[in-house]
Amino acid sequence: MAEWVIGASATQVSQVEDETTKRLARIWRDLLGMSSIGLNDNYFDLGGDSPLAVQLFVQIEKVFKVKLPLATLFEAPTIEELAQILRGEAQTLGWSPLVPIQTEGSRPPFFCVHPHRGNVLIYRDLSKHMGSDQPLYGLQSHGLDGSCTPLSRIDEMAALYIREIRRVQPHGPYFLGGYCMGGIVAYEMAQQLWACGERIGFLGMIDSINWTGVRPPSIWEASYNNCQRLMFHIANVLSLDLAERVKFLREKVNAVRGRIPVWRSQLVDKIYNRSSPSVSEARLLGQIWDANTRACLDYAPQPYPGVIIDFRPLKQYRGYDNPQLKWDRLAQGGQEIVVLPVNAPGMLAEPFVKHLAVALRKSIDAAMSRIGTR
Repeated sequence: MAEWVIGASATQVSQVEDETTKRLARIWRDLLGMSSIGLNDNYFDLGGDSPLAVQLFVQIEKVFKVKLPLATLFEAPTIEELAQILRGEAQTLGWSPLVPIQTEGSRPPFFCVHPHRGNVLIYRDLSKHMGSDQPLYGLQSHGLDGSCTPLSRIDEMAALYIREIRRVQPHGPYFLGGYCMGGIVAYEMAQQLWACGERIGFLGMIDSINWTGVRPPSIWEASYNNCQRLMFHIANVLSLDLAERVKFLREKVNAVRGRIPVWRSQLVDKIYNRSSPSVSEARLLGQIWDANTRACLDYAPQPYPGVIIDFRPLKQYRGYDNPQLKWDRLAQGGQEIVVLPVNAPGMLAEPFVKHLAVALRKSIDAAMSRIGTR
């Protein structure tokens, strides 16, 4: 990491600045596959996504010896802004599970919990399509900054995230949701808030399954699911025009590239029985993935007195249609099912994410009308 030198000349400082941006630009070009990138070009506008950001921050850690949380990209999405943080010139917001994604707008804030991979960059495109008048905050996994051990219980995560959202909104009605595991945590948050006497205006479960009593998949079951995932991707691609196909395929290739270092670190941890002294970004994410998976499998949800909105893909994985995995028997206030025209797991990927954004906004509008919130 570049450091300030007391008494350094303007020329010396300029050289340090140039070297920082040059190194960052080289990393960005390699990862994004571009020959030229401007210092003020936005990472997301260049096609960067959540999985590729893992690779980006692994490289930043190697080159600058600095560990930054992935959500730093919301604060500093350009090379110049990221360089300022690395030089210590810009004040960061400090690490927190609560990540402001879109803070403007007169509508009630929508708090969206992370999926099992722990970070919330995945919700940026969703926020963009929901409109500039819809505040949206993400809740990222505890321990993503490497300062503490990841939580492995859903109720503990929910209690922590409730404390965080109350810094933005002290009292309800609360509008909560989350993708995959995020829906499960949002469900428990709604339970705890309800028990405290708070109102829940909206609870959206986005492709979330009730894992009570489900055992971890065998090697054969996992292999079958991976084959299904490939078929779903093919079906999603075939529904697009040529330009959208290229964009979608690029995003999926980047997703795989971003996950490779995490998978590698998980394999190393298993081989060395977690005795490796490395604390890299990839290894940290692998530990969070494992902790979040255990938390989902161990969670036993209780009946919920409110309404649940269940957002589902057109086709789900084999076995996911098991009634035991659904929420209708727990939703004492009733359940509404919204089926989107996309196969799992493309609900949050461009260009399909716009369908989810439209459905969420419509459901939030209905909830606002129902409870009289403006």
